[in-house]
Amino acid sequence: MFSKYLVLTSLICTPIAANEITYTPTKIQVDGIADSAWDKAKWHDISHLIQGDQPSSEDFSGRYKVLWDEQYLYLQAELTDDVLIDKIADPLDRYWDDDALEVFIDSDASGGNHQFNHTAMAYHIALDNQAIDIAENKSPRDFNDHLVSQWKRSSAAPNHIIWEVAIKLYPNDFTDAKPLEAIQLQAGQKIGFMLAYCDNDGSDTREHFVGSHEIKPVKGDKNRGWIDAGVFGQYTLKHQ
Repeated sequence: MFSKYLVLTSLICTPIAANEITYTPTKIQVDGIADSAWDKAKWHDISHLIQGDQPSSEDFSGRYKVLWDEQYLYLQAELTDDVLIDKIADPLDRYWDDDALEVFIDSDASGGNHQFNHTAMAYHIALDNQAIDIAENKSPRDFNDHLVSQWKRSSAAPNHIIWEVAIKLYPNDFTDAKPLEAIQLQAGQKIGFMLAYCDNDGSDTREHFVGSHEIKPVKGDKNRGWIDAGVFGQYTLKHQ
């Protein structure tokens, strides 16, 4: 039986690389509360402007952690947003123009165009925790059964929220007509991943779209994640 000292020493001696996601033997409770299971994960910033204007830190700032187990990829985001808006009642209508957490996932890091297929996913998770992406018929639909989402405000800082998500990953041949079972995650698996936040402070459209990765523009456009999985970051699932 390993002592707590040995476990701690092991974690200190084997730092997490930037492109690795650490395994969690403890099931994450998706409740918007940062429990101790997250301590082993590394923080990453959400700071790269994709579209709109670069927000001030008071307007929006964010960082995130990722963990995994055999069933889920777990995400915890700490966000500062001075105005939370969900003004469009229909979850399928202009969902990118309300405040939303956008999670991009490619289950095998194969890249490629996924605009109207599900070789990769771009989940737009609204403040009501509904997850929307584009279906193969080129219309949006909900994929609420793919994930569990919950966020909570901080009592000490009202503009500060913790948003947690548990996400299932699916094979490249998942289709709307043939919705296959989620895959079991395993150590050594490579995935594509990117995170972004749609920030609206009261305008008709979002003012800021900020992400976790720098994206090379195509004809001046950096908003490529919903089309091309090749702009995602590549990560390896590590069993620690």
